[in-house]
Amino acid sequence: MQQTLKSSVQCVGVGLHSGADVTMVINPAGADHGIVFVRTDVTNGDNRIPARWDHVVDTRMCTVVANKNGASVGTIEHLMAALRGCGVDNALIELNGPEIPVMDGSSAPFVALIDSVGTKAQEAPRRAIRVLKEVEVRDGDKVVRLRPSNGAVFGGAIDFNHPSIGHQTYQTRLVNGNFRHDIADARTFGFVQEVEALRAAGLARGGSLDNAIVLNDAGVMNDGGLRFADEFIRHKLLDAIGDLYLAGGPIIGEYDGFKAGHALNNQILHVLFSTPGAWVPVDLFVEYDAMNDGVLSAVPDDARVGSVAIA
Repeated sequence: MQQTLKSSVQCVGVGLHSGADVTMVINPAGADHGIVFVRTDVTNGDNRIPARWDHVVDTRMCTVVANKNGASVGTIEHLMAALRGCGVDNALIELNGPEIPVMDGSSAPFVALIDSVGTKAQEAPRRAIRVLKEVEVRDGDKVVRLRPSNGAVFGGAIDFNHPSIGHQTYQTRLVNGNFRHDIADARTFGFVQEVEALRAAGLARGGSLDNAIVLNDAGVMNDGGLRFADEFIRHKLLDAIGDLYLAGGPIIGEYDGFKAGHALNNQILHVLFSTPGAWVPVDLFVEYDAMNDGVLSAVPDDARVGSVAIA
């Protein structure tokens, strides 16, 4: 069934790219509301922005959504990943600025916010998107694919010519709340030699060692080091989980990305939804599956067959 928060919860932080202080309030919302942002500082027209793939207007270093009035919200992917990982379908998110607070650069602070108030089930089935056939997008050697799968699987690989990163691969199945311990803590990362160019382009103005992994030629500059040996690929999958939650519901399928980023993550949704026969909407009902070690499973409404695991 669909879920929302039990009550409102607030946080204050700095925007990673804008450098501006932002106050954010995540509010409960009714069934079938979806995830919607509200720019409380925008008073000259429509200030509501649906968190949807077809509202994405920029994918440089983060994902930005906007409405027809030009009101926008940036760096939404870490929050969207937390909402997906915690099973939140409906929320009204108020902000007094143009960007989600970066917090520590991961999804963990948002998971903690959601957990602090808890979630509640709603009297409506969860709406999901089942992938029926493989679709793919490419940009040079970068590639993202979506394939049919009996669950929500995210996997991928990265390859950086840097001693602290190199070639990393990882795959996770979003089931039984494992997003919290497998993915949520993985932080965004960047290279110190790129900071000047990024800031000249109006990006990374709020970035610091407190909210990102920063690397120089020798290695990781953060005093505490890494949270995972493969934190970099885990964060790339965190981004993918957040970006694909813009589909309007959880994806039942396998995501596979090589050197992927926000642009390809959004493009794969455009290709999926524009390809005849590539997907089908399904209504999911949460049930206890005693045959699967007590894992919660979701069953499509069509004769309630073909159990698929979700978070």
